[in-house]
Amino acid sequence: MVLPKIEESRKKELQEEFKKPYFLEIKNFLEKEKTEWKTIYPAWKDVFSAYDSTPFNQVKVVIIWQDPYHWPWQAHWLCFSVLPWVKQPPSLKNIFKELKNDLDIESPQDWYLQKRAEQWVFMINASLTVRRWEPMSHSKIWREMFTDATIKTLSDKKEWLIFVLWGAFAQVKKSIIDTNRHTILEAPHPSPFSANRGFFWSKPFSTINKILKSQWKREINRDLN
Repeated sequence: MVLPKIEESRKKELQEEFKKPYFLEIKNFLEKEKTEWKTIYPAWKDVFSAYDSTPFNQVKVVIIWQDPYHWPWQAHWLCFSVLPWVKQPPSLKNIFKELKNDLDIESPQDWYLQKRAEQWVFMINASLTVRRWEPMSHSKIWREMFTDATIKTLSDKKEWLIFVLWGAFAQVKKSIIDTNRHTILEAPHPSPFSANRGFFWSKPFSTINKILKSQWKREINRDLN
């Protein structure tokens, strides 16, 4: 299985991870799944598309979640995102509801978050693949080693990033982030099961822009209708 395309600055920072035994195990496992006619999301060629969307030297904000959507057509390489023609998932719907609460911006006409990624928001799933209809089905094979290395590299080699940790799963990653160098924003997950416990009215979008402005960085344009 040939390594998918990955943006050059990302490849440079993570090249040692690609050589480690665990990464070969991941590729072998996914190849076996393929020969057994298992449907895997996203397609192997798109596994590192989140990395391509936000080169290493451009990252300002990092959003972390557990794994891609596992329903047909929903799975996408940016966490929480779906392609323009796909029905809006509940968690993403609540994210846009909070955007309205926070900045009085109406939900966009499609749910594809690529334009946000191109504004230096790195949206990553801890497991980069999932089997159809089976949430967290690939979490053990990824073992989060590769994405933990991604997060730690960003933490160690950059300064003044904003890490957005929604929900207990993402908040575990706080242990590998240097809180003296970076800002961490925490809130409950936007899922319908937890959004009312503190995600709504947490105002993450205005807070992120206030922090970026204080760092003399360009604010993120959230109104992309």
